[in-house]
Amino acid sequence: MVWFHIRYYRDVLGLIFALSEVNGSPNLLPNVTLGFSLVDTCMSELRAVRGVMSLLSGSANPIPDYDCYLQSVKAGIVGDLLSALSLPIARILGVLHYPQISHGATLSSLSNKINFPSFFRTVPSNAFQNIALSQLVGHFGWTWVGMLVVDNDVGIQGAQVIQASMERIGVCIAFLEKIHLSYSARQISSVVQVIKKSTVNVIVLHGPEVHTKALLDALFAEGVTGKIFITSASFGITPGLYSKNTWKVLNGTIGLIPKTGDMPGFESFLLNLSPSDHSSYPFIRVFWEKAFNCKWTNGDRDLQTSDVLDTNDTVQCTGKEELGEKMALLFETNDLSYTYHAYLAVYAYAHALHSLLGCHDGICKKFSDVKPWKVLHHLKKSSFRTWSGEVLTFDADGDLTASYDIINVQVLQNSFNLVKVGKINTESKGGDKITLNISSILWNEQFSHIPSSVCSDQCLPGYRKVPQQGKPVCCYTCLPCSVGEMANNSDAIECLKCPPDQWSNEEKDKCIQKVIEFLTYEEPLGIMLVLMIVIFSALTVCILILFAKHQETPIIKATNRELSYILLVSLMLCFLCCLVFIGQPTQVTCLLRQTFFSMVFCISISSVLAKTIMVILAFKATRLNSPLRKWLGPIIPRHVVGLCSGLQILICSVWLYKSPPFPSLNTQIENHKIIFECNEGQKVFFYMTLGFMGLLAMISFFVAFLAKNLPGTYNEAKLITFSMLVFCCVWISFIPAYLSTSGKYTVAVQVFAILSSSAGLLSCIFLSKCYILLLRPERNSRELLVSGNRSYN
Repeated sequence: MVWFHIRYYRDVLGLIFALSEVNGSPNLLPNVTLGFSLVDTCMSELRAVRGVMSLLSGSANPIPDYDCYLQSVKAGIVGDLLSALSLPIARILGVLHYPQISHGATLSSLSNKINFPSFFRTVPSNAFQNIALSQLVGHFGWTWVGMLVVDNDVGIQGAQVIQASMERIGVCIAFLEKIHLSYSARQISSVVQVIKKSTVNVIVLHGPEVHTKALLDALFAEGVTGKIFITSASFGITPGLYSKNTWKVLNGTIGLIPKTGDMPGFESFLLNLSPSDHSSYPFIRVFWEKAFNCKWTNGDRDLQTSDVLDTNDTVQCTGKEELGEKMALLFETNDLSYTYHAYLAVYAYAHALHSLLGCHDGICKKFSDVKPWKVLHHLKKSSFRTWSGEVLTFDADGDLTASYDIINVQVLQNSFNLVKVGKINTESKGGDKITLNISSILWNEQFSHIPSSVCSDQCLPGYRKVPQQGKPVCCYTCLPCSVGEMANNSDAIECLKCPPDQWSNEEKDKCIQKVIEFLTYEEPLGIMLVLMIVIFSALTVCILILFAKHQETPIIKATNRELSYILLVSLMLCFLCCLVFIGQPTQVTCLLRQTFFSMVFCISISSVLAKTIMVILAFKATRLNSPLRKWLGPIIPRHVVGLCSGLQILICSVWLYKSPPFPSLNTQIENHKIIFECNEGQKVFFYMTLGFMGLLAMISFFVAFLAKNLPGTYNEAKLITFSMLVFCCVWISFIPAYLSTSGKYTVAVQVFAILSSSAGLLSCIFLSKCYILLLRPERNSRELLVSGNRSYN
């Protein structure tokens, strides 16, 4: 009686109820009475094998391949509830081609018809259940879970499948511990400590409930009541098996149970049970003692009752006690799952026998024609309809369609409730086979909402997961994405590089369009440069007008009017060419920027060189019979300017032909900007033009330096020397500044270099003459010319 459990006895009553319905049906097996024999396996493989051999031989002491039945035939076996006990039974019955229908064994290997040819079941195989468990865990976003499995082949094989399916969806197993009802207190304590130390909030429980009782009691004793259990279908949630203290440990549990259908009249059948009216029912008196906590008197005892606790203080059973309101609590009718499937097993046999006996019009063939192998053959083809209208047919593996209900254990005060909160359907056409009403779930007192069970907190967008060395992949640290990369999802494995025209924002959770940058007229830098261009250009024009107005004066004649005009015009163009460097680059401005600047600057420098040459010739041809006097005319200046300018024009022409500059968007120079620039094509041409101008400047500098000590009031050699020194310093410093800047500042550096060098030439060569023309006109006379000085205009 100590091990008698009403929940399991309910399955026997479900089988009896189904038999009574079949026997009372005029349409199913008319004139045929079905009976049964009952064997208790007591959770033991040895007793299961002995029991099935006893049923086959009809003898308490089994005799292999011997049938002691004289007046009845065994059509098949219903059971066992557990996979571990069904395995040895199925091996024996498979050899004998004896049909077996289990109402609870879910082990997937039992579907192998080569090894178990006569095995059927009315519950789904755990082939899908194991996947369904992982899907259920993934549905809640749990990635860090523990596992408890029964310590036998069934539990270990199931654990391997469940673990593999969970790892495929990114769930890590923090621990995997084995449990068994035969474990010692020391072994149970070891498992409890593992659970207590673990950070997981969710534990997957795969195994029959009888193996967990001691563990759950120990967890409560240690105060471990804040874990959420996810139970497989093999774990039957039976409140009567546990104490009310243990209920607190199971509170909030989410479990899978095989889909349950209607059994009309079954609860009424249970309510009307009585030892007197149903004395032939096995264990009826044991059940009565358990239900009403009473003992039968010695005269009322039978072999089914126990003789323990028979004291004078014990309440005596009368048989007239009424189940009444106790019925639902005793039989746990809020979950009839496995009882319903035992009920279906009886109907499967009944329909197979109906087909085998060819029952029509209330007549069946002789019952002696029933042979186990014939029943097996018709069982494979049997099809029947449940009370709910569902048509059930065994598939080629002896299984029915896999479908599960999802239940939630809700412990409120002293009540233990199993609430259906969803279902899992393998035949769902959509991608998600889980239907779940999360709002109807009550978690345990530790959680007011869906609990979190992760090894590491979720990485926010803008971060990526980096696994921690030596730990499962679910344990990681979150590192921010690098510059130019982004992660717009949580828990990103790696960051995505932004497209070339985009850049990551500060949060690194999205790519934003890069700012297109170029030197504009509207920004302060552009405005300042434009003002400088206007001022210098206007100043050059004023000097040109001044020179034109005083072109007949000695000082203008002494400095070669034609070269001065060419130089002033070229300098003015140098200032104005800076305008093409400002503003959005276009095809035209890109073609003009470097080439136009190179040509007008070359004209300026070649004019200065020509001036220097003419100064030297003027002082070397002072004698009347000197052969150099014939070169004092405009021929040499024109040839020098023409030749130098022609060479520069030739370089620029080849440049424009071979590799013309063009506008481009440069995404490589600066990370967060797109530089709208003029691509110079082959840089060698750009450096050739600069190099040629530098060569002319150096020649001018050295020639002017050699002539700086020549006498004469209007000797320009000193002024040219100083102007070339300024020019060379500007452009030598321009090179590192140009190479070290980027974007619009590169353009600004070049514009500033052009303005500085041009302004240097203008001020050094012309300002002193303007000073004389405007402020010291008395010095603008031939008398002040140095003796021997000649005009060469």
